[in-house]
Amino acid sequence: METQRASLSLGRSSLWLLLLGLTVTWASAQALSYREAVLRAVDRLNEQSSDPNLYRLLELDLPPKADEDPDAPKPVSFTVKETVCPKRTQLPPEQCDFKENGVVKQCLGTVNLYQLRDNNFDITCNELQSVGLFGPILGIVRAGVKLVLDKFGK
Repeated sequence: METQRASLSLGRSSLWLLLLGLTVTWASAQALSYREAVLRAVDRLNEQSSDPNLYRLLELDLPPKADEDPDAPKPVSFTVKETVCPKRTQLPPEQCDFKENGVVKQCLGTVNLYQLRDNNFDITCNELQSVGLFGPILGIVRAGVKLVLDKFGK
């Protein structure tokens, strides 16, 4: 009788552990919003950058139109700007003020909204020169980027 109780108790414990494992796996597979995925990409950009200060999201272009495949990488376009916070700070970039005349970078690439993989984005950022003659050109480049993103989303 005692052996049956021990066996039953062990079975229940195993079942609870299995359910806990499935719950943790399901929670980690939750989809991020488009903005959350981009913010994580900015965090990774800050980790990999050799620049002395953190970058913060300055502008996020509209997400592409929804597609049927939630696992497919989503095209993104966003702009980051250098902050006053050094990389060694413990503050999240959102709490850092933008640096006056800080470096501005236009970033393009893809993000995955499901976080099952470590490498969930492919982003390239290029420094912008938004003074003088380049201001109007920047508007044309942004319009071109939007057009490309619209086509990806279809």
